[in-house]
Amino acid sequence: MLLSCGDALIDFMPASTGDGRDAYIPVVGGSCLNVAVTMARLGAPTGLMGGISTDLFGQMIADHAQRSGVDLRYATRSPHETTLAFVHFIAGEPHYVFYDDGTAAQRWTYRSGAIDFTTIDALHVGSTTLVNEPASTETLTMVDDARGSTTVSFDPNCRPNLVRDKALYAARMDSFAKRAHIVRMSDVDFDFLYGGDDHESKAAALMEDGASLVVITRGERGTSAWHRSAGRVDVATPPARVVDTVGAGDSFQGSLLMALREINRIAPDALATISTNELHRALTFAAACAAVTCSRSGANPPHRHELDVGLFEALLGDSPSPSSEPRMPPHRGV
Repeated sequence: MLLSCGDALIDFMPASTGDGRDAYIPVVGGSCLNVAVTMARLGAPTGLMGGISTDLFGQMIADHAQRSGVDLRYATRSPHETTLAFVHFIAGEPHYVFYDDGTAAQRWTYRSGAIDFTTIDALHVGSTTLVNEPASTETLTMVDDARGSTTVSFDPNCRPNLVRDKALYAARMDSFAKRAHIVRMSDVDFDFLYGGDDHESKAAALMEDGASLVVITRGERGTSAWHRSAGRVDVATPPARVVDTVGAGDSFQGSLLMALREINRIAPDALATISTNELHRALTFAAACAAVTCSRSGANPPHRHELDVGLFEALLGDSPSPSSEPRMPPHRGV
C-alpha cells in the first residue's frame, strides 16, 4: 500500500450564519490525512499512520478516513485531544491558527520494526507533526528505517505560525529532504525555508544529496519538476473555478504518488529511470486532480469515478501496469 504518516486534524472553515454573523464549520483535514484520502479515493490501497484522538473530533477523522477507503491499522488511537486549526483567507490564500499542544498527533511515537516496509510502495511524511519534538524525531527515525526498502516522499507544508526557531526548523526540514526520494513543496514553502525563488539550484542540491525527483508547485503559474535523468519538466495549471485552495497541494501530492504507482514508477529503482514523457503525464494528472479540489470548499479531493476516463488514459499511455496487482479500470466522470 501507499502509507501517509502525520497530521490528522479538524479545520474550522469560515462561514456566515443566516443573520450575517461570522461562524466556523468543522471539517476534517490535516495535510498527511488529505494525502491519504486523495490516494485512497483514486483507487490505491492506502494507509494512515499517526496519532488520532478518541474524542469527538477524532471520531470524525476516523469516520472520514474510513469512508474514503483509508486503512487505519497503523494509526494510534489515544485519549489526547485532537489538533484544531482555524482557517482565514488573505488574498485568497488560507492562513491557519493552530491549537496543537499535547495532542494525539504530537504525542505519537514510532516503534522500530512495527512495519514491514518491504510491503509499502511509498511512505509520505510532512507538515505540522514535523515542527516540534518528539514527533519530528520519531518520524525521522521511521524514515531511516523505511528508506532502504521503500520510496520516501516529503512535503514540508510549512506552517510559520507554529515555528518558534526558524533556523532549527529549516535544518530539520533539510534533514527530511536529504532522506527523501521525492521532495515536493509550494513556492510559498520554498520562500519561507530558503528565501527567493532559485528553485533550480536547490533542486540540483537536493538531487546531489540523493533525491530522484524535486517538485515545486506555484499555484496558477504551474508546476516545475527536476529529475536526475528525465531533466526538467514543466506543467501548466489547468483552468478551474477556484472556490478555495485548501488541500490543493495535498491533493497534488497524493495524486502524484498514486499516478507513479499506476504507471509502475513508484519503487526507488523505477522512479530513478522514469522517462520525461512518463513524468510529464504523472504531473499533468496530479495538477488536474488538484484543480478539482480547488473547485470545492475545503480539502475535498476527487474520487476516481468523478474524473474523466480520458485523464486516466492519458496517464497510462504505453506504460506497463504494476505487476503486483491488476490496474483498476477507469470510470466515466460525472
